Amino acid sequence: MPNPTAAMLVIGDEILSGRTKDSNTNHLACKLTEAGIDLREARVVADETDEIIASVRALSDKYDHVFTSGGIGPTHDDITADAIGAAFGAHVDVREDARALLAAHYERSGLEFNAARMRMARIPEGARLIDNPVSTAPGFTIENVHVMAGVPKVFHAMVESVLATLTGGDPLLSETLRVNMGEGDIAGPLGALAEAHPELSFGSYPFMRDGVHGSNVVMRGTDAAQLVAVKTELASTLGVPVE
Repeated sequence: MPNPTAAMLVIGDEILSGRTKDSNTNHLACKLTEAGIDLREARVVADETDEIIASVRALSDKYDHVFTSGGIGPTHDDITADAIGAAFGAHVDVREDARALLAAHYERSGLEFNAARMRMARIPEGARLIDNPVSTAPGFTIENVHVMAGVPKVFHAMVESVLATLTGGDPLLSETLRVNMGEGDIAGPLGALAEAHPELSFGSYPFMRDGVHGSNVVMRGTDAAQLVAVKTELASTLGVPVE
């Protein structure tokens, strides 16, 4: 049975402008690989309601899970909750359980629980809260979309909260063969091997080191023994040692 599929939607003008570097997609990809959930697509969209709605609808229809980051904070440009509510026709308002979590947090912190901070308790109707052990303000899951903060430390914590509730498949494993040959030299044998093993994925990543052209050939699949065997077969075909 194939592994569940997923997509990542990164929301924020600051990512597209280059002001902030997105590290959340890489983190999610690693975690999903371990969990046996195949990340198939990643998008970045601006803080524009229509763009968020269109992307959420498209990705939700296509994949088993959609993970989002960004746009659920206290400021005016944090529009993700409203946009995702609109994508599913769900009314968005302050929810009592989320409000109570935040009120208690700010009381402990000695900070005012003002109207701006109250915005983080606005949750689409029918959604389930995602625990946030770092800064309390919750994310939420609606349908198959998991909505999380953009701050990496908080995003990481929320990913752990969500993954604990999901059923994955077989973890994706990989083997790498490093060869001091250009891609043009290995394309034929690599293509034949990929055709013979359609259940595996193959990638070739060129490099230049000390004036020498080389390639890292990466084989991915769920069967460790098969990956080793295929790596050995390719090395033998190319006449290179297996490292």
